[in-house]
Amino acid sequence: MDFDNTGFEAAARELVGKMTLAEKCSQLKYNAPAIERLGIPAYNWWNEALHGVARTGVATVFPQAIASASTFDDDTLYEEARAIGYEGRAKYNEYRSLGGTEIYQGITYWSPNINIFRDPRWGRGHETYGEDPYLTGRMGAAFVLGIEGKDRSGNPLSKYKLADATLKHYAVHSGPEADRHGFDAKATAQDMFETYLEAFRYCVEKAHPSAVIGAYNRTNGEPCCASPTLFGILHEKFGFDGYIVSDCGAINDINAHHHVTDSPEKSSALAINAGCDLNCGSAYASMLSAFESGLVDEETITEACVRLFTARFRLGMFADDCEYDKIGYGEVCSSEHKRICRKLARESIVLLENDGILPLSNDERLKIAVIGPAANDKKVLLGNYNGTPDEYVTIYEGIRRKARGAVYYSEGSGYFDGERGDWDEKRYADAYLAAKRADVVIMCVGLSPDFEGEEGPFGYGGDKRDIELPASQRELYERVLAAGTPIITVNVSGSAMALGRQSETSRAVLQFFYGGQYGGEALAEILFGETNPSGRLPVTFYRSTDELPPFEDYSMEGRTYKFYEGEPLYPFGHGLSYTTFEYSCLTAHEKDGGTDGAYSADFTLDVKNTGERDGDEVVLLYVHETDAECRVPIKKLIGFCRVSVGAGETVTAAIKTEPDAFCHVNEAGETVAGHTFEVMCGNLSLNIQR
Repeated sequence: MDFDNTGFEAAARELVGKMTLAEKCSQLKYNAPAIERLGIPAYNWWNEALHGVARTGVATVFPQAIASASTFDDDTLYEEARAIGYEGRAKYNEYRSLGGTEIYQGITYWSPNINIFRDPRWGRGHETYGEDPYLTGRMGAAFVLGIEGKDRSGNPLSKYKLADATLKHYAVHSGPEADRHGFDAKATAQDMFETYLEAFRYCVEKAHPSAVIGAYNRTNGEPCCASPTLFGILHEKFGFDGYIVSDCGAINDINAHHHVTDSPEKSSALAINAGCDLNCGSAYASMLSAFESGLVDEETITEACVRLFTARFRLGMFADDCEYDKIGYGEVCSSEHKRICRKLARESIVLLENDGILPLSNDERLKIAVIGPAANDKKVLLGNYNGTPDEYVTIYEGIRRKARGAVYYSEGSGYFDGERGDWDEKRYADAYLAAKRADVVIMCVGLSPDFEGEEGPFGYGGDKRDIELPASQRELYERVLAAGTPIITVNVSGSAMALGRQSETSRAVLQFFYGGQYGGEALAEILFGETNPSGRLPVTFYRSTDELPPFEDYSMEGRTYKFYEGEPLYPFGHGLSYTTFEYSCLTAHEKDGGTDGAYSADFTLDVKNTGERDGDEVVLLYVHETDAECRVPIKKLIGFCRVSVGAGETVTAAIKTEPDAFCHVNEAGETVAGHTFEVMCGNLSLNIQR
């Protein structure tokens, strides 16, 4: 069930029918001007809400998307998205009192990013939900449902939408950032439908998002924002019925960088004729000229305009009975939204190694040194595409507030060599002395969003050249290690890093993905045992860059847990706890409805907490097809759930699977029912034959 568009489309068609051709063309640009004679206010479609309302002042800054993925908690992510929708509406209600909206003031959000994090060098990977299409689909669908104002089953909670969600970037998009405006991502049909398009399919079918945004690159030769192939798949195979947006400047790229056309007029015509309704950028300013040149007909322009105004009517922009108009500014940074933010931050931190040193005993005699460039850096809380928090807690500040004993701080080094001229040696010495004074070191190394992100001057156009820690931080680590004080390493990054040296020499290792405004508070709670860690890796941590295929190669061979045949440092799904869990009684409950007659079942198993602490366990269910005649994953995730289990207690975990869970994708890109399978969950397995 979804919103009834019949009335909204009829109203849109009537209004668009009153527009001149020039007026219709003007409404296809993201910064659509007012049409005063028709009572249409100016509207800027461009807004961001990746993990909170972004770039428009104060808002709750939730953990970055990759951090949310490490929770494997789509129910709480749904709550986050609802909160974002309410904060966005509160801001929109105030902004529109000024007569219209400017950039970052509307309620059409260009989020979530559901591209697959296929290679840890991609700078924008931390905007995604990781390397697995099923996890990405689950998390992305939850986000769409929440922010658009639907319940968990997809039923609308109001006549109107709370906001519009936009899936991005469609499709086959994950670097290199430096070349994205002219890059051609070449992928086989199998990789397309098994990996790169799967999360889009899942989100469209499960959550019916309002919009999809096209990528900058070409895919198999076609510009993504003007691709009949990709748009045909989206509409005809996946059932998408919303509007399509170009990425910013991507239509100009068609002539300027892809050289598929030789003018903005031809690029605009190519895009709108393929089905791209809304242009972020300047290309569609030439749409009237494209019409006059016979490159596009008026009906195509009209239908694109109708789709856009259907969306505006569906959002209640022209209504006097929209309940969301009553949402006030008190929703922004409310106590409830901060509760959700803290919960996700706690669940997102992943304990990778622990020899028993954690949790720390919070004793007045315990002296702690907090060292490293990420230790007191606000940016590592915020990620990118972020808002401005009204309060925040860095890692150092979180530990300082919690600790009963002395806490020493040293930056130790910059993220990279030479950031502060000749200060490096002085900072190394300061860090060494802080470590010598302490009983334990919390070593905060890694990256910040300044060094991995969207196309930019750092790294390799925003990407990482490699996955090793920068040389200055490797040197800092060795200097501190020489002090002889036990080290707990906190790797701060939005992506997988090579942490072999830390794994060998640290007493404990934790992964801190960009954790939102309360990230430092959540980490301190885990270090001192107030919270039992429960995060799981949504990406594979490799041992070195040498293990990775060429970055520009979009083949999935050798990539992610599904196809990498080596031994990772930390596998996808890895995460430790302060307690222990024992699985038993894995049971299949067969059901009807498998895709093309495929085997179909849901599963239960018992999870016993065999330790002395209460804890959450993320239960991951995988399948491997044992008799396929084409390439299939080493294993693939088909279900997961999060359960809370008291010390000494046992709970029954229920895991539902999708109708195509026991299918594979063949070389032709077709979904095919398999026959013989091994189902795996922890140390349990079942053999199943269809």
